Amino acid sequence: MRFSKMHGAGNDFVVIDLRDGSPAPSADLCRLLGDRRMGVGCDQILTIAPPHAQGSVASYDIWNSDGSPSGQCGNGARCVAAWLVRDGAAQGDRFRIDSPVATHDAEHLGGDQYRVNMGVPGFAAQTVPLKSGTVESDQYTLCVDGEDIAFGAVSMGNPHAVIEVDDVRAADVGHIGPALQASEMFPQSANIGFAQVLAPDLIRLRVYERGAGETLACGSGACAAAAVLMRRGRIGREVTVELPGGMLRIAWPDNASAVTMAGPTAFVFEGELPHIRG
Repeated sequence: MRFSKMHGAGNDFVVIDLRDGSPAPSADLCRLLGDRRMGVGCDQILTIAPPHAQGSVASYDIWNSDGSPSGQCGNGARCVAAWLVRDGAAQGDRFRIDSPVATHDAEHLGGDQYRVNMGVPGFAAQTVPLKSGTVESDQYTLCVDGEDIAFGAVSMGNPHAVIEVDDVRAADVGHIGPALQASEMFPQSANIGFAQVLAPDLIRLRVYERGAGETLACGSGACAAAAVLMRRGRIGREVTVELPGGMLRIAWPDNASAVTMAGPTAFVFEGELPHIRG
């Protein structure tokens, strides 16, 4: 099995070409590939397949390192776009790719930089989704070990909670993140973002991801944090998101428009694991 190791702002992936009809990796295989000691090591596995929609170049699926599937991955979308350009499947600087939840416009901005249309954020409680019967609100509250945690919730094709903090470096990401993920408030779990506003056009962010733990970057999490804070008027409509692994640029012209995300991609190495089967 041949693969490419890639990353987008430190969020790293094993990319596998399944366009020949090869089966998707099993949960066990995903866990092995994701293992940083016994396997290749990654946050997610990306599998590339023929397109679903007319006019798209290819489709891709996303598997977390714990073997669970995911509906969206912004850094992964950029890496898939870069992989398809290198492969020659994508002709020109603008093309379309199909994620598990939507079709996305992708654009090569030059060098290692790509921009992806991430769709319109979904704030309705049933869209996120939140616990049945939850009334949509700009802010929700959950009690974690006696402390009330306030957060916004949004879907970017996958569920997100966004907590605004005074200092993201001091945030208890490793405790609050999994506690919120395990809450009945999130029937499908969620990616938990901790965001600090530094300026109207700059935020700092850490994300505890579903199925992967804290990662160096989360593209959909950057879009979610920006959308929640923009909707509250805390930041402007174009913002740079500083993550532990690098910078992403998020734009959301208005509440009815799609969010776009731009940032870097990198090819780390190519490999082959002939003894592994799905």
